[in-house]
Amino acid sequence: METLLECHQLSKHYGSKVALDHLDLTIERGRIIGLLGPNGSGKTTLIKLINGLLAPTSGTLLINGHAPGPETKKVVSYLPERTYFNTWMKVTDILRFFNDFYADFDDKRALEMLHRLNINESMRLGAMSKGTKEKVQLIMVMSRNADLYCLDEPIGGVDPAARDYILQTIITNYSERASVLISTHLISDIENVLDDAIFIQNGRVMLTGSVDDIRMNEGKSVDALFREVFRC
Repeated sequence: METLLECHQLSKHYGSKVALDHLDLTIERGRIIGLLGPNGSGKTTLIKLINGLLAPTSGTLLINGHAPGPETKKVVSYLPERTYFNTWMKVTDILRFFNDFYADFDDKRALEMLHRLNINESMRLGAMSKGTKEKVQLIMVMSRNADLYCLDEPIGGVDPAARDYILQTIITNYSERASVLISTHLISDIENVLDDAIFIQNGRVMLTGSVDDIRMNEGKSVDALFREVFRC
């Protein structure tokens, strides 16, 4: 397999608080990976570091051999935990923004997904339900031909039907040379789509491996193991 992302002794401190603590991690191409851990475990900090929104306190993080910066922003597509589009924006405004900003944006793919959901391009975000806003943002993110998709809690706060659509969108809209990193604590909802799992707690990787190997070695589902490890 070909390495896509590599972290070595990666640390991030917020004053006296340690968010990531000498974290070592490798992500290969062509995988859907669950970044799993309780709230405050360091998941969002890691994703923000990958996207160049934070600078590490120490250690290294490389994407395609490059530290986060202009080169990596071209190949990383990021879905934050909260909707960041302005409520006055219409879907057409968002399409135009992504088309102008990202050279790898496939507007035809985005329009196909929007039409499949009967989302009108002239509709404003302010008039949409939370679930529809989540879908629009995910469609935009997954319509880039990126190498790495970083999705921070993409199924949190939406109904089960919306979760099914979101997961199906993720599965069908990335290439075999790309990887998808999904941060979540809702393991049971995504376990069936994962190739690999990373358990993180207190800024450290506690366990990483393929989902099949984890099930075989532990004799239980990833969700059951997560609940045992983190006492959920």
